[in-house]
Amino acid sequence: MIVGTLFLIPTIISEGTEREVIPSIVTERLKSIRHFLVEDVRTARRYLSSLKIYESIEPLHFSVLNKDTKETEIEEIFGPIFSGEHLGVLSESGCPGVADPGALAVNFAHRKNIKVVPLVGPSSILLALMASGLNGQQFTFHGYLPIDAKECIQKIKALEKESSSKNQTQIFIETPYRNNQVLKNLLQGLSNTTQLSIAVDLTGKNEFIKTQSVGEWKKNTLQLPKEPAVILFLC
Repeated sequence: MIVGTLFLIPTIISEGTEREVIPSIVTERLKSIRHFLVEDVRTARRYLSSLKIYESIEPLHFSVLNKDTKETEIEEIFGPIFSGEHLGVLSESGCPGVADPGALAVNFAHRKNIKVVPLVGPSSILLALMASGLNGQQFTFHGYLPIDAKECIQKIKALEKESSSKNQTQIFIETPYRNNQVLKNLLQGLSNTTQLSIAVDLTGKNEFIKTQSVGEWKKNTLQLPKEPAVILFLC
C-alpha cells in the first residue's frame, strides 16, 4: 500500500509577513498537497490564499485538528494519507506541534510508521530565545502562566528558584490582552536581579524585544501593546 507523507507546514506569526518569513521550500512543497489538518479552516484558507501558489483554493480539503479532537477521530482524518495523498498540518501561528495540537497528528503518524517531514519556518518561542541573550543551552517552555494573580505569582516564584538552581531560562507565551497583567505579576514575583526578556509582535511591524533586570524594568515600566508576546527570565 502506498502511503503519503505528513508535512508540518509553518505559518506566519505576524500578519502580512509571508514573503519575509516563509521559505521557498515551503511553497514548493505545498504545491503537491491538497489535504490539510488545521485548527481553523477560515484562517488556514486565508493563509494558503495569501501565498498565491494555487490557481484556486476551492479544491483543497480541510479537516479540523484541535485540542478537542479525540484519538478515535484522528485515524479518520488521516484517510487521504492512507490513499497515497500527502497531508499537511497547519498551525494557527508558527510551527505545528510546538505548543500546538499538531503534535497529536505527528504522534499518530509515528505510531503508524508514516514519514514526517518538518518544514522550516518562524517559531516565536525560538526567535524570542535567540534574541533574549539568556541561556540557550538550558531552557524550558511552560506555555501559559495561571490566570489568577496570586497563583501566577506563586508559580513565578517557584520557577525562579528552578531557574536559579538549574541555570535554566524559563519561557512563556501570553495572550495579548493579558500582557500587562502578566508583566505586573512578574515584576512583583521576581527578584530585582533576575534578567527578564519580553518579545512582542515578533517579525511584525511593531516588533519589540528587550532584556534587562527586573530592577531596571521597575524603573521604566511600560505599557505593552496588545500583540502576541513571549516572555523569558533567567535568575
